[in-house]
Amino acid sequence: MTNALTPMTPRAFKKVPAVDKCFAILDLLAQSKEPMGISELSRNLNLNKSTVFSILHTLIDLNVLESQADGKFVFGTRFYMLGNMTAKRSTLIQTAHPYLERISEQTRLSAFLGIRSDFSAILIDKVDSANGIKLSSEIGMRMPSLAGAGIKAMLSQLPDEEIDGILARTELKRYTPKSVVDKAAYKREILEVRKQGIAHDWEEYIEGMVALAIPVKINGKNLQAAIWAVGLKHQVPESSVTDMTELLKAISQDLNCRLR
Repeated sequence: MTNALTPMTPRAFKKVPAVDKCFAILDLLAQSKEPMGISELSRNLNLNKSTVFSILHTLIDLNVLESQADGKFVFGTRFYMLGNMTAKRSTLIQTAHPYLERISEQTRLSAFLGIRSDFSAILIDKVDSANGIKLSSEIGMRMPSLAGAGIKAMLSQLPDEEIDGILARTELKRYTPKSVVDKAAYKREILEVRKQGIAHDWEEYIEGMVALAIPVKINGKNLQAAIWAVGLKHQVPESSVTDMTELLKAISQDLNCRLR
């Protein structure tokens, strides 16, 4: 009788075709410069459309993929969380993390790295405040729709028509009395971020909290990212804003050069 703890030999395993098909889809999406739809994936992989449909929606349910408004598919939050857990393989996280440490050390604020997922920012790395004040934010956390400075910095990297499409598909929520809920005004803020290279959140998302964010441009990838520094209002007096802005913009220029 075979002991239950005895490892199975390679000859004993039975290949699972669905796993093969799943990884074929993921591999093709990873190689493609643009998001792909069901018909494209089915045609390129010579798979039945219903099979591709079922696999894609299973991956969406697992947050490995996300469906865009045009019916095409991109990698989702769980994919990037898995990438974070193997950070040595993640060029973005590996390259950006020392800058998060530098920001936290020099500003004494918490520093975050996030990526865009349609209307939201997904936190993929962080360094907590050097002064012991920790925010309740964990890696993998999804910010609410169009909330905070980070998502403004990400949206500033998109063409105007994509920004218009995103604003048309969602409503601006009033999180605090200072939240910008007029879409035209919100777009003007995004365009100003594109011009100035920095985004602000002066208690727009959480009362008593402020943030400054910089765009992180990943050349050749359909991915928008940002770094933002967050702290209590009293940690960012008006006299310190200029110095913080110069620090963040210098980091943005240096990091973006490295990522190219």
